[in-house]
Amino acid sequence: MTGATEDLIYEVRDGIGWITFNRPQARNAFTFAMYEGVAEICRAVRAGGDVAAIVMSGAGDKAFAAGTDIGQFKDFEGAEDALAYEANGNKIMNDIERCEVPTIAAIHGACTGGGAAIAAACDIRISGADLKFGFPIARTLGNCLSNENLRRLSWLVGPARVSEMLLTARLIEAGEAQAIGLVSEVLADKAAVIERAAALAATMKGHAPITMRVTKEALRRIKAGGGVPDDHDLIVAAYTSADFREGMSAFLEKRKPDWQGR
Repeated sequence: MTGATEDLIYEVRDGIGWITFNRPQARNAFTFAMYEGVAEICRAVRAGGDVAAIVMSGAGDKAFAAGTDIGQFKDFEGAEDALAYEANGNKIMNDIERCEVPTIAAIHGACTGGGAAIAAACDIRISGADLKFGFPIARTLGNCLSNENLRRLSWLVGPARVSEMLLTARLIEAGEAQAIGLVSEVLADKAAVIERAAALAATMKGHAPITMRVTKEALRRIKAGGGVPDDHDLIVAAYTSADFREGMSAFLEKRKPDWQGR
């Protein structure tokens, strides 16, 4: 089935597509193949077809998705690797946003890094009471977000909130996430989140596919208006730094990074 792997389960049940990030032993951290699988599924679905909506969720009890698997960075050698990684990430998030049917992020637990970026690219986000959302890279890896991801987040919660979240490297919890509009609903636990996501998706099955498709596209165009400033120098500065290497090592060794600012 399109996009499906052992790590990324895709099922269509009663006209709803269910994507499950299936690496619970790693808090559903994403491999590059998983990112591409999600994008492939989103590209393949057509409004008015067999799938009326897509629900994304994480396997296990601890996480929606905890970012990119750090092992995916081990072969990074220079600027080209960094720019290719962020360019591919931008393409994947755009593929999710351009999906012709509504996408629902059914979040529980940790939703960080790439997982948070995927959730932000979905049309609707609901969460469990155990939500921890954010990009703690300033205290973990020492890399950065692309300007496209920053714009997407700023469109959702405002640039001041994004600035504070990223610079303090804190995680937003469920109550605050609902208060600032990051998630539309907070449910008691994962089971309740999945049940509610199924109900939302079932409601959309009865809606006009073209209305939903053009509404999604209109909002995407509004969000994308004004162009995105070049960020290649910023990406290269972060990903080719000694601090990024130190951040990866510290993460894998479960210790605090020794930042040097170079």
